Amino acid sequence: MNGILIINKPPQYTSHDIVAKVKKITGEKVGHTGTLDPLATGVLPLLIGKGTLCSKYLMNHDKTYIVVLKLGIKKSTGDEEGDVIQEEVVHENLLEEKQVKTALESFLGEQEQIPPMYSAIKVNGKKLYEYARKGQEVEIQPRKITIYDIQLLKIDRENCEIQFQVSCSKGTYIRSLCEDIAKKMGTVGYMKALQRTRVGTFMIEQSVPIEDLNEKVIKKHIITIESFFKDLNSIELNEKKLQLFLNGVKLRFNLKEDIYKIYHNQQFIGIGIVKDNLLKRDIVLE
Repeated sequence: MNGILIINKPPQYTSHDIVAKVKKITGEKVGHTGTLDPLATGVLPLLIGKGTLCSKYLMNHDKTYIVVLKLGIKKSTGDEEGDVIQEEVVHENLLEEKQVKTALESFLGEQEQIPPMYSAIKVNGKKLYEYARKGQEVEIQPRKITIYDIQLLKIDRENCEIQFQVSCSKGTYIRSLCEDIAKKMGTVGYMKALQRTRVGTFMIEQSVPIEDLNEKVIKKHIITIESFFKDLNSIELNEKKLQLFLNGVKLRFNLKEDIYKIYHNQQFIGIGIVKDNLLKRDIVLE
């Protein structure tokens, strides 16, 4: 079983929990393209079997989230799990629609973001959350991110919460974004809820609930490697060139530099890369 499976991750499950569950069902090597926090829900692409070799083609995908930002309270972790470290009164005027939209839209475009202390980013060989748990301070370097789109969905004045949808680049920390938005609005805040609805071309509508998982369901919903690369041009190899290709020999093809689907007798073999008019193997199913 080789390919990509889109899971709709429920809260409280870790990404590792889900990988382990699918590995047990399939008996195959299983990986993912980036974790979701235990409290977060939504799209979690899993790579199964030879699908794990597609990882490099998935790591830089942009993502879309639906977020609930709680205003007036700052937490140690930036999310629901942390301890309250600051509280402020949220004045009614802060929740006026025009003011909220202006604050959100100010984050559009490329910018620098400081990742949260409770993250797995390493500084001097240690993860940031290891420093945070010991109460140690460490200098965190900002990272470049891009907010492609941000839309207000709902204002809950009674609970001082706003719900918004954001599409952003790889490496964007929504917890940090929530704190920055709250600061822009003149208060503090934390990420109360997070649902990932898209990773690259993978949509939540394609996802499978964890409780439905079994071998039959996985086989039905798995996205094959051939299907994932469906928009690529293809190269048909004869028997001689196929054997050379499978043995790692570079083959001369006067084609533009790109990634290609490889076929033999109209059967999908895998993926190859043409560079400097030479085709080399990349992903092979055999």
